[in-house]
Amino acid sequence: MLTKVDVLSTGESAEYYTDERCYILELSNDAGDPDVSVARARVEAGVTTRAHRLSNTAERYVILKGEGEAIIGDAPPTRVAVGSVVWIPAGVTQSIRNIGDTDLVFLCICTPRFEWQNYESVETT
Repeated sequence: MLTKVDVLSTGESAEYYTDERCYILELSNDAGDPDVSVARARVEAGVTTRAHRLSNTAERYVILKGEGEAIIGDAPPTRVAVGSVVWIPAGVTQSIRNIGDTDLVFLCICTPRFEWQNYESVETT
C-alpha cells in the first residue's frame, strides 16, 4: 500500500496500441495502490473497441473529448459525449464506438485496479 503523498506523471510517449483497437496511456496502475487504476483511452474515428469484460473489476469511462456510443451488456447503444460517465459492473460485456470525426478520448477508472488476468475478450468475429 502506498504510504506517502505521491504525484505520478506519465508522458505521451508511454501511450501504446492494444488488441482492443485503441490506444492506452496508463496513468496510475500499481500493486501498491490495489483499490483503483486510471488509464486514458483514445479511439480513432469510426473504430469500435473489441467487446470484452472484466471479472472482479468495475469500470467507469469518463468522456474527455469526442462523441461515441457505449455498448454495455444487453442495453441498446447509448450516446456519450464530453462529461458523460459510463459505469460498467464487473463481468458485464463492454465496448465503445467512436461516432465522431475526431479521436474519442476518455479515462478508464477501474476498481479494484485493472489486471490483465481479469480481462476476457468476448469478440465473436
